[in-house]
Amino acid sequence: MEKANKNNFHAYNSKLKPLASVLRKQMTRAEACLWKYVIKARQMRGYQFRRQRSMLNYIADFMCIELMLIIEVDGITHTWEEVFEKDLKRQADLEDIGFTVLRFKDEEVLEDINGVIGVLEDWMEGR
Repeated sequence: MEKANKNNFHAYNSKLKPLASVLRKQMTRAEACLWKYVIKARQMRGYQFRRQRSMLNYIADFMCIELMLIIEVDGITHTWEEVFEKDLKRQADLEDIGFTVLRFKDEEVLEDINGVIGVLEDWMEGR
């Protein structure tokens, strides 16, 4: 698989744009909190994140091109084995093209947003 880069628009998939638009309008509570209080408008160390970004055959919850970082927020549906296996496949595909994928559970975002911020800052410092 080709690495994501400027020439291929970081694996952007325009065919998924309508679905991504719908998902932006229907973010989960945890996704909305992470967006509003942590990563919107370059709040996280000045980095620009995009939400519900269509890449390959997937829609990533949040993506930062500068960091080659994808943030996924896993909700209650992610307890089902089938969904979990699909998530692992998606994560492997996104990592194969050069992104790092960080995953957080809804509860982590909603109950310990400072912990989530700490993980993100630690990752940024360590890269």
